[in-house]
Amino acid sequence: MNGVKACSRHITSRYLGARTVRQSVTRSFSSTTTSHAKTDSNHPDSLKFVSHFQSPVVQQLWVARQEAKANVTATDQSLPRVPRQSTTSVSYPFSTNEFLKESYRNPWGQVRFGKILEDLDALAGNIAFAHVQDPAMTIVTASVDKIHISKVSSLETDLVLSGKVTYVGSSSMEIRMQCRNLDDSEDEYWLEAFFTFVATDPETKRPVKIAPLKPESLLEERHFAAGKQRATARKEARKARKEASGSIGATSGKFGAIAKDLMDQAGPVINMPSISSPDKILMAQTELQNCELAQPQTRNMASQIFGGFLMRKAYELAHSTAYIFGGTLPTFYEVDEVSFGMPVNVGDLLKFNSRVMYTYTSSDKSTLRCFDGLSQTVSVEVEAWVIDPIHHSAKLSNKFYFTYAMPSDVPLRRVLPSNMEEARKIATRMQADHIQALE
Repeated sequence: MNGVKACSRHITSRYLGARTVRQSVTRSFSSTTTSHAKTDSNHPDSLKFVSHFQSPVVQQLWVARQEAKANVTATDQSLPRVPRQSTTSVSYPFSTNEFLKESYRNPWGQVRFGKILEDLDALAGNIAFAHVQDPAMTIVTASVDKIHISKVSSLETDLVLSGKVTYVGSSSMEIRMQCRNLDDSEDEYWLEAFFTFVATDPETKRPVKIAPLKPESLLEERHFAAGKQRATARKEARKARKEASGSIGATSGKFGAIAKDLMDQAGPVINMPSISSPDKILMAQTELQNCELAQPQTRNMASQIFGGFLMRKAYELAHSTAYIFGGTLPTFYEVDEVSFGMPVNVGDLLKFNSRVMYTYTSSDKSTLRCFDGLSQTVSVEVEAWVIDPIHHSAKLSNKFYFTYAMPSDVPLRRVLPSNMEEARKIATRMQADHIQALE
């Protein structure tokens, strides 16, 4: 496997067969249970085999990052880096590796996108470390700003997932990643993702300054400028959401007018449900939920629950929500936003709540870009809460927003709020998605 270099790197694929995996996990279990029977999940020795419980790609990325940390000394963060220093890629040889192919197969014979979300988070971590090149720093996922696909990928085609740092602030960095077919050129990608990572001090947990980024080409300068614009937009969006949450009952302002209109439409459904229009439904009636105990096998290299795992669980619940709501198999379209508010630890009880926020149908029934026959979308919100029944505590950990495409001939109900708080939430999300669509 290639270690960290000062230039573009490809994570060598050493995918394990089923028998090798069983032997490896057995050795890991034997080692930890006999030699460290009383160690807890935070003990350094318990992390030695944590990558074995992940997907083959995540395993390779984490092993590569561990090797990189072991072979690099802290570098001067005042010296600028160039984007090619963080460029990293990993391949999916589905055509020659049946075990890998089965690991990524969904029930319909396509690539299981929840697993790709895990791989994106792991790859972004490697790219972030390649930029900072300081093993003493802790790098964490701050947000996912957008993941968009232009087609449903086939398991019959080998893939390449790659990315690099495209923008750096003071302590944060934007990471742009793409996935393409192995035989296609680099600009023929079918997936594009933007992650924001933050470097923190392991003791104080506060952000620390990282090396600036120096673009080397006109294209990299454009990427840098776009990243800066997105960072500014995120700050403005956070401010707008804070102002909106501080005035739940207000009907003035940008979101207030939309919220009031939504409540006016919801009035008959709330007060006369038996005779109201059958093409409308209250948001609360679209909700699904599940609970998950955070197991040590889902930790990351920092001994906290892997962000990619949380994204996969949220994605799968959102998919089920859209499936039940539309009555037909939804097609994943994009991740609109993911926020990471607080870390999730081993042993935490996680509660995932999902709901349909709103639906959209093209006015002229024109199909969505790159998706023939699909002209409607369903926007789904998933919240992850860390709940503590013993201490009667519940804290919001993550918010996820997904969009699914639906066939043009499927009748979708209009989703309406039950109260002004829900109305402002829908209005805020609709505005955020509108702004993002204009980028």
